[in-house]
Amino acid sequence: MDGRYFDLEQETDRLRLDLAWEDVTAGHELVVLDEAQAWPAVFPRLRGAIDADRRRNGRFLLLGSVVPYLTRLNTLSDVSTPFTSLSRSLATQVSESLAGRLSVIELTPLLWSELTSDRQRQRLWLFGGYPDGGVLNGRRFPVWQGDYLNLLAQRDLPTWGLTARPQTTQRLLRMLAAVHGQEWNASQLGKSLGLSYHTVNDYLDYLEGAFLVRRLPAYHANIRKRLVKRPKVYWRDTGLLHALLNTSDRETLLSQPWVGASWEGFVINQVLGALQSSGRLFDPYHFRTSDQREIDLLVQVDSELWALEIKLTTRPGPEDLARLNANADLVGAHRRFLVCQSREYLERGVQVVCNLGQMLAYIEG
Repeated sequence: MDGRYFDLEQETDRLRLDLAWEDVTAGHELVVLDEAQAWPAVFPRLRGAIDADRRRNGRFLLLGSVVPYLTRLNTLSDVSTPFTSLSRSLATQVSESLAGRLSVIELTPLLWSELTSDRQRQRLWLFGGYPDGGVLNGRRFPVWQGDYLNLLAQRDLPTWGLTARPQTTQRLLRMLAAVHGQEWNASQLGKSLGLSYHTVNDYLDYLEGAFLVRRLPAYHANIRKRLVKRPKVYWRDTGLLHALLNTSDRETLLSQPWVGASWEGFVINQVLGALQSSGRLFDPYHFRTSDQREIDLLVQVDSELWALEIKLTTRPGPEDLARLNANADLVGAHRRFLVCQSREYLERGVQVVCNLGQMLAYIEG
């Protein structure tokens, strides 16, 4: 990437930036400020530089640790403006210093649509989307993922405020892997850990804020059936999930009893990531009634409600589509997608049978 680079953890780079500030901000090169959280004093100066020329977008790229707050500097209208990463401890200060000059966004591991080869896309489900230890460098899987999670538990999560001991966090991560795709039951996990359900819910808040897991809320509708109200919990990256479950190759993955839940979570995260990247407004849910009628993913997209049934099969049957339509009718879904591993794309009215790549292409228009 072209531009002027400064590592703000290094005192020499801070001094170099300080002395060259006028030239740096007046120039036309991208200004890359790495580890921005190490020098909070830079944010008021950025505010002044932005306000001096509000018509220029994409002037600054701020990089930080792997943290849950991601923002974009300057005006909100230029979608090409580079993204920046900021720590939880700076979130309040950044909001105060750069109000009206940023928007909060979320970055994900590499998505299906960001990969360039069929081989990479075929590896994505097993290895996950982290570049170093995942889809771009499978030789380090799953050791890289294990090291990453251990470092988060021992160093980063406590720094962000998680009060759990690292050993407790590591046990909780393994338990969350075991209940991936299931309804959240804080009391049950709390008993296994010797903690209250309040404490377990608090810990999950941190893990969700660190973008490790996703809570998919239950959809509420006025229908003549009793609805399940608990959210479901999914790991956002299946490479981390598979590492925690000691699954290092595709053959082992396909033989596991939880393989369907893994595939379901993978498709959900890819679909939601594609919607986010496309700039669409959406709200995701799962739907389930007390008599076991369910929809894997309901998404309110703009003014439409989409119902997605996710199947790990190359040959879905007519009964699968009939079940999806019956359940989608309960909530009045406008579009119904049966996402499987078939190579064919079939569309009739509001019904679509497709594979993941075709689903993502539909979203991207």
